[in-house]
Amino acid sequence: MGGMGGIRPRRSVALASVTALTLAVSTSAGTGHLVAKETSTVAGAVAVAPGSGLDPCMIRGRLGVQMSEGIPTPPGYSRSTGPVRALNLMIDFSDAPGEGSAMDRFAEFAPQTQKWFRTSSYGRIDYRPETPVTEWLRMPGTFRSYGIERGVPFEPGYRRLVQDMVRVADPLVDFRTYDLVNVLVTPNAGPSALDTVLSVTFAGNREAPVADGIPVANTSFVYSRQDDGSGTYHETGYRVLPHENGHVFGLPDLYTHEGGGAVGHWDIMSEDWGVDNDMLGWHKWKLGWLDATQVGCVSEPGAAEYTLTPLAEPGGPKLVVVPLTPRTAYAVELRTRAGNDVAVCRPGVLVYRVDADVDTGNGPIKVHDSRRDSGGCTRSPNVHAELSDAPLVPGETFTDTKAGVSITVTGTDAAGNHRVVISRR
Repeated sequence: MGGMGGIRPRRSVALASVTALTLAVSTSAGTGHLVAKETSTVAGAVAVAPGSGLDPCMIRGRLGVQMSEGIPTPPGYSRSTGPVRALNLMIDFSDAPGEGSAMDRFAEFAPQTQKWFRTSSYGRIDYRPETPVTEWLRMPGTFRSYGIERGVPFEPGYRRLVQDMVRVADPLVDFRTYDLVNVLVTPNAGPSALDTVLSVTFAGNREAPVADGIPVANTSFVYSRQDDGSGTYHETGYRVLPHENGHVFGLPDLYTHEGGGAVGHWDIMSEDWGVDNDMLGWHKWKLGWLDATQVGCVSEPGAAEYTLTPLAEPGGPKLVVVPLTPRTAYAVELRTRAGNDVAVCRPGVLVYRVDADVDTGNGPIKVHDSRRDSGGCTRSPNVHAELSDAPLVPGETFTDTKAGVSITVTGTDAAGNHRVVISRR
């Protein structure tokens, strides 16, 4: 499911239809002061009071957009705050017997994924990877018999695979006690990820096979190893899993058919190969990791100054949203070299456009490149270099003349926070 900027093959995400959910967030609009009202720890974004200052910034996609950037996230996905129990099952096949021990395969992803989510969410998600079965689970069919290839739909191969997995695991696992399922396939099943990426997530799938009375609706399958050929997958290859789990929380792919050129390395839902990277502030708000005190909404004409603290650091204002239409908005945040953002080579204020009408994999978010055609500043492998120097620095301005919006970075303070002035007509 993740984009590789054209450097590596892309994954795909599959999901079932979901319906709308109402939540509520609140802040004062256009003043630069963010005021808390009420938050919740349910799936999706922070809860909102009707008519609050943030309501105009909660853009929504039209019906038919399966995995939208709209806020709130519809029901059917796994919750993204509080304790989240992730069931990990390691599976193999008679024509692809388990490579190494099952627990070694598990160790490729945990506790790294747990740490990544703790850091990205500021501790708001308590991600708990669990392995009640410590041996390889042998599937009754051969790997070849399931017809697993890149882009294949849930029917019929994956349905049969999930049914078989449930049948084999059911005597050992109570599926009702878990929020999501990670299927860690033996790496020798299927092609190398360097050639074809098979990893896929079926999210919000209410038609999935039932286990212990509930559908196995949010399931991520991870194949092969994400390795750039240097053998460093134990350091960076785990990040395929937080990307895939981003889908079970309701996040779309940010890559396009051309690769990671729309968002680059600024979100793990765009590129997840190579060195670490975080999520956009929009996604953190959508997942409930930012509360109402940390989000500003510029919905009225005029100008207002905001202070942004680094997105990687807990606490403080993180995100300012400028709604353009009921379905589109600009978002503004400060990215620095900290936390999960170790790959940032040009810290500064990132500006991007969010379109809730654009479906997963078609570019629902586009980052503004303040240095177009520069070639970027990173030399990290598997990173879309052109957008690596995209942020604005003090003295620079982003302007959308047609929309009547301008965003100027006016300065910094001793703590490294950045001041921005946002105006709209």
